Amino acid sequence: MTRAGSSNLAIAENDCGGTKRDDYSMQKDPANPSERIDQLIAELTDWRGKTFASLRKAILEADPEIIKEWKWMGSPVWYRDGMIAVANAHKGKVKLTFAHGAKLADPGKLFNAGLEGNARRAIDFFEDDKIDARALKNLIRAAIDYNQSKEKKKAPASTRAKAAKGEAT
Repeated sequence: MTRAGSSNLAIAENDCGGTKRDDYSMQKDPANPSERIDQLIAELTDWRGKTFASLRKAILEADPEIIKEWKWMGSPVWYRDGMIAVANAHKGKVKLTFAHGAKLADPGKLFNAGLEGNARRAIDFFEDDKIDARALKNLIRAAIDYNQSKEKKKAPASTRAKAAKGEAT
């Protein structure tokens, strides 16, 4: 989303921190994550529901292998080889927080919250913001690339450990 005078974008979807709804019934509901996200969007009858829907669409279009889960007291979380982002709806904004945002290049200057942290970065979307879907998808892909690079670094170490163990026997 882009707000007058600022550029914003984020990844993740669905979290209703700050909204009025029955979290307990959502947790009891055996619906799959997609159905729960649909329900959350339907319950957000103002601009936040439309924003959530647009964010979800952009996230899922960025990579067909993205997995969505429902966690953290009713928050949608997106994964691909590690956590990408979590979304939350607050009273006056929708927040998309990237788990490893501090490690990601942000050429679209989407991050506008949590800039002082060592790990996370967030994008706060406000009512009249426009979502820069192209920049958001690029940021999501960068998060996936980061997750995959972490996995590759881990694999050789475990492979070396297994090889050393095999030689010792």
